Amino acid sequence: MDKKNALRAGALAAGTTLMMLLMSSPALALTRDDGDDPGTGLSVAETLGLFVIAPIVLFVVITGLVMVLDKSRKTS
Repeated sequence: MDKKNALRAGALAAGTTLMMLLMSSPALALTRDDGDDPGTGLSVAETLGLFVIAPIVLFVVITGLVMVLDKSRKTS
């Protein structure tokens, strides 16, 4: 019974993924809409800064604030 449910879940996940890939074709991005005004592209450095470095910095800052402001530790 457990194997049957796992197979069913796997088939559902595979079917959903396949449909999402087919429906979101990159070729659809080539058609321009009315009023579409794309800006300039990002450089490699800007992309890495925005999508890699900024989240890491935010994670470190939030982790640091949680550690500094943690009141659950007892000071002896």
